[in-house]
Amino acid sequence: MNIYLPDGNVFELMEEATVIDLAKKISNGLAKVAIAGEVNGKLVDLYHNLKDGDKVRIVTNKDKEALDILRHSTAHLMAQAVKRLFPEAKVTIGPNIEDGFYYDFDIERPFTPEDLEKIEKEMKKISDENIQIRRKVLSKDEAVKLFSSMGETFKVEIINELEEGEVSLYEQGDFVDLCRGPHLPSTGKIKFFKLLNVAGAYWRGDENNKMLQRIYGTAWFKKEDLDDYLNRLEEAKKRDHRKLGKELELFSTFDEIGSGLICWMPKGGRMRATIEDFWRKKHYENGYELLYTPHIGKSNLWQTSGHLDFYNENMYSPMDIEGQNYFIKPMNCPFHIMIYKSKTRSYRDLPLRWAELGTVYRYERSGVLHGLLRVRGFTQDDAHIVCAQDQIESEIKEVLRFSLEMWKAFGFENIKGYIATRPEKSVGDESMWEKATNSLTEAIKSSGIEFEVDEGGGAFYGPKIDLKVKDAIGREWQMTTIQFDFNLPERFDMSYVDKDGQQKRPFMVHRALLGSLERFFGVLIEHFAGAFPMWIAPVQVKILNISDTQIDYCKELYNELKSNGFRVELDLRNEKIGYKIREAQMEKIPHMIIIGNDEMENKKVSVRLRNGENKNNLDFSEYIGVLRELDKSKTQQLWR
Repeated sequence: MNIYLPDGNVFELMEEATVIDLAKKISNGLAKVAIAGEVNGKLVDLYHNLKDGDKVRIVTNKDKEALDILRHSTAHLMAQAVKRLFPEAKVTIGPNIEDGFYYDFDIERPFTPEDLEKIEKEMKKISDENIQIRRKVLSKDEAVKLFSSMGETFKVEIINELEEGEVSLYEQGDFVDLCRGPHLPSTGKIKFFKLLNVAGAYWRGDENNKMLQRIYGTAWFKKEDLDDYLNRLEEAKKRDHRKLGKELELFSTFDEIGSGLICWMPKGGRMRATIEDFWRKKHYENGYELLYTPHIGKSNLWQTSGHLDFYNENMYSPMDIEGQNYFIKPMNCPFHIMIYKSKTRSYRDLPLRWAELGTVYRYERSGVLHGLLRVRGFTQDDAHIVCAQDQIESEIKEVLRFSLEMWKAFGFENIKGYIATRPEKSVGDESMWEKATNSLTEAIKSSGIEFEVDEGGGAFYGPKIDLKVKDAIGREWQMTTIQFDFNLPERFDMSYVDKDGQQKRPFMVHRALLGSLERFFGVLIEHFAGAFPMWIAPVQVKILNISDTQIDYCKELYNELKSNGFRVELDLRNEKIGYKIREAQMEKIPHMIIIGNDEMENKKVSVRLRNGENKNNLDFSEYIGVLRELDKSKTQQLWR
């Protein structure tokens, strides 16, 4: 039979040859590093039987799919180790995730850190045994019988819900698991891994179901990659926005108020106000008008928008007001559309760029809530652009430019784009999708942003661009979204009068630059580890006196700085100056003005920077000039 390679070469193989047979025929070196194959666009394991005419790519550990395959196989390795050590444990699901994997187990008692050490040791033992991993196909009835005999009730539940008549399993020695694969050829290929922690997780994410024990881990092909990742994890712990948010008194949550609902404390409030003021100023400068819309709307509004049909599970129960059902808003777009429809629009009015810092509420399960990064109430950095077809590309280019301007102002330089194209199920005719997708592609190309195409990854109502930013320790965060929408203009019968006097349907773009203020704030805290640039720091300057003699002079400086618009605090406590400096540094305040007798008598200031540098005997007016320059330039530096 003939097998076709990506480079156009054709290899002749015997009937029933496998992917690994092809790899060996190409070269022994390739066969040694092969971990899987791609046959006619589908990932398979190395022992998959080939057929005449198959198009095959050999997957090695250098390919983008390799880490996912490794981590999925490591999840099975961990489950096998758990079953050896805790035979009473029932296995549920164990997928690969970003940077690692997890597996959920039903076991009566929680796993302890000591248990993780034992499991990891057993995993290494199984790796050393180099057990073959092979795929097996059974009928549904056979698979149910097999897993029932093993007492694996969760697997039986999954199998019974499958529509297919056959079930794919993977066997490795004394362990068998329900899985589509592919997997590595043997456990010996899994060398560098680490179990990280245990968490509770409801079966299928439903809090009405049983609580399971979820073990998280990570796996890499090289020891140095594993070590680098573990070092990044340690650094991430130090930067955890929940920990720093509490220490720096920026925000908090309270059980009495409810999970996923954020209370901004005075310092966080100052910082948020600074960011919001900057956001508003930049939007006005870039041709946007600002809107303010209600927090609730009648049910017929959400029926028209489709939210009650397609998004109801993320919305909170309605409230009855005078016999009418009202819903708290999960999105701002229907309100913006109603403002658009408040009068007849002409082609001369377009494009319309309307933005809102609109607070919305969405139901998230308690198990996924995470500080500021996953909440139930949040303020979207939201905007909608309504434009004519010939304005699409220029508008997208402008959004991308604006987005980069905003991110760079906050100290993020490493940004990558992802274009998500039309999925199988979608609305809107093909020409609209093609025009919109081409506009996104041309716009991102001209922006100079590195990008990838996610084929079929768009929403049913339009293609989109997602921008992901890398933080100071290399983690990628999905933030900016630029989303076409062919659905809402149709549902709300939006129109404008074109040059020819005819009614035309406008194009609509949903756009969020920062995402939500809560999530953005969380990323910002972790990016800077709480040591914010001068221009957004909640407290820019703290004035410290050495003795009570300087109190009046310190107050004069405080009032002068306040009157010039700077965020300043006084520390006049009767404490040693070294203690007060250490406290201010723990609070990550950029500048500390230290006032002793010399500074007071000469009407000067001495400034200690957060990084330990000192600027002594400065003229106060000169120092205010430095602060103004730092504030205006949005620099990441502590001094000009």
